[in-house]
Amino acid sequence: MAESQDPQEKTESQEQLAPNQVTIEEVGPCKKKLSIEVPQETIQKMLDEQFRDLRKDAVLPGFRRGRAPMRLVEKRYGSDIRNQVKLKILADASQKAVDDNKIDMLGDPDIDYEKIELPDSGPMTFSFEVEVRPQFELPELEGIAIEKPKIEITDAKIDEEILDFRKHAGLWVPKDGGVESGDQAVVDVVMKIEGVEDEKRDNIEVFARPRGFVGSIPVEKLDELLAGAKAGDKRQTTVDVPETFFMEQYRGKKVAMDIAIKEVKRIEPAEMNEEFFSRHGVKDIDELRGSLKQYHSSQAEQEARRVMGEQIHDYLLEHTKLELPADIVAAQSTGILQRRYASMLMQGTPKEQIDQQMEDLRASSEEQAVEQLKVLFIMDKIAEKLKIEVTDEEVNGQIAQIAVSRGRRPEKMREELAKDGSLTQFMLQLREQKCIEKLLETAKIEEVEPSKVRKIRRKPAAKATKPAAKAKEKEKVEEADDKEEKKASREETATKRSRKSDDKKADKKGK
Repeated sequence: MAESQDPQEKTESQEQLAPNQVTIEEVGPCKKKLSIEVPQETIQKMLDEQFRDLRKDAVLPGFRRGRAPMRLVEKRYGSDIRNQVKLKILADASQKAVDDNKIDMLGDPDIDYEKIELPDSGPMTFSFEVEVRPQFELPELEGIAIEKPKIEITDAKIDEEILDFRKHAGLWVPKDGGVESGDQAVVDVVMKIEGVEDEKRDNIEVFARPRGFVGSIPVEKLDELLAGAKAGDKRQTTVDVPETFFMEQYRGKKVAMDIAIKEVKRIEPAEMNEEFFSRHGVKDIDELRGSLKQYHSSQAEQEARRVMGEQIHDYLLEHTKLELPADIVAAQSTGILQRRYASMLMQGTPKEQIDQQMEDLRASSEEQAVEQLKVLFIMDKIAEKLKIEVTDEEVNGQIAQIAVSRGRRPEKMREELAKDGSLTQFMLQLREQKCIEKLLETAKIEEVEPSKVRKIRRKPAAKATKPAAKAKEKEKVEEADDKEEKKASREETATKRSRKSDDKKADKKGK
């Protein structure tokens, strides 16, 4: 037999409550203010339900469980119940307002729960602001005009690469005449270091190149300093060691050098014999040339895709008008700034020097944040329009490729990406690549000479001009450094070979 329902409860359950009143205002770029009025009847109904449920289990002195008068229950637990009801109303009403009005919210509502009171009578009103996803129109996605750098691997480039290989496997041999660019000099050097006792080093090898080293000290235009020097000659120079130099004992100091030339050597490229070809995994010169051409063609194609991808980026940013949520930009900019600050500290840049650059760093960080967020929202919309998704198989495949190239286990790398929050960013990058590849399928691509490919045009923030220039200069320096490091590696290998060769000759002489 079914339980009979209390007539009062039946009436209340069938009662139609008045809906909440919601008004929405635009209060800034991608920001809305929602004002909500919750009727008194709704509040009272929730209070009654809470007190009724509580009374069933309430135990008060002098009364059996569930028998205490409601007025005593309200008096004993009123404050806690009212606070619970307030929090539930705020959560339910705000979520319903967002859902009913289809507000595409970024983050959580900004509600100050402590300042909002549950009224003793009458409706409860409260308001909050939310950041919303930007609303904008995408530009035309088909037929984007793209310039692709022509891929041309010349015989001269292949010859130059083969000569580099031969030099890498070559020997340093004594030469007559003065030092020329790329030569090696065996020298004695006295270094007079500011505020420190002089250092003397004998028989050290230095290489005549634009950015060389004497001992551990970097010397700009060392090739020009040593140019023409012969055994017995001397050279002097003074170096201002950078504040960011990795060796603390030299950092920020002035170093005067007296360099005495003892011997000059040149690199003698290795012969192209069976041993040479075997070292490079080929049978003969034709196979080596073919292998190099295939490699450089692949590299050039990858570079061309990168350049075309940048043009797609540029087109989308230039032809898409959207405003960004200020708070989201600020949070993104702060994150970029913090990462830059930490990176500079780890590279050994003094804190005082970083602090002096903070204004420029903030400006460039904000510029970067704006561009990153614009690209993110644009790619979101493109992926939705073109129905582009990234599957777990694609993510795992990409992680596996990277892991193998680094000698890591794919599952371990994925675990690390998930742990530090990078997996989502990784997936977004994959999705962006897929979006760009899709747009390139329908783009109007014209092949042009690499030097004539139009430059990417971005509108830098006024304050960010200086850091941007510094960044470009830094890129040039790093590129030059990379070339010098490769060259130095070849020279070091040739030096070791020369020493072995000299040792063998000495052994034969001794015998």
